[in-house]
Amino acid sequence: MAKHGGFPGMGMGGNMQQLARQAQKLQQQMTEKQAELEAREFEASAGGGMVTAKVTGKKQLVELVIKPEAVDPDDVELLQDMVVAAVNEALRQADETVEREMGKLTGGFGIPGLF
Repeated sequence: MAKHGGFPGMGMGGNMQQLARQAQKLQQQMTEKQAELEAREFEASAGGGMVTAKVTGKKQLVELVIKPEAVDPDDVELLQDMVVAAVNEALRQADETVEREMGKLTGGFGIPGLF
């Protein structure tokens, strides 16, 4: 049985300082990666390329391109559906990439409220 308490094999002095340094380094890496991912752009299209949406990792729509031939006054609903599909797919790609990249830093363990 350990006499010093805490976790077996972990001395109070040096190991705790080392753990704190590692945690600080991980936090810095995560902050840098999050900033990089927020600036990154993700693009998706719908309707065979008739509508293209570009979003950032911060989930902001920064560009929407609609080809003129996609505009049919008799079928506005189709155009609306293509816009929604393109934007949602771009957002899905952004979310998936952010989760995957941040998961690499945390070893797959989610940290609530981090991103």
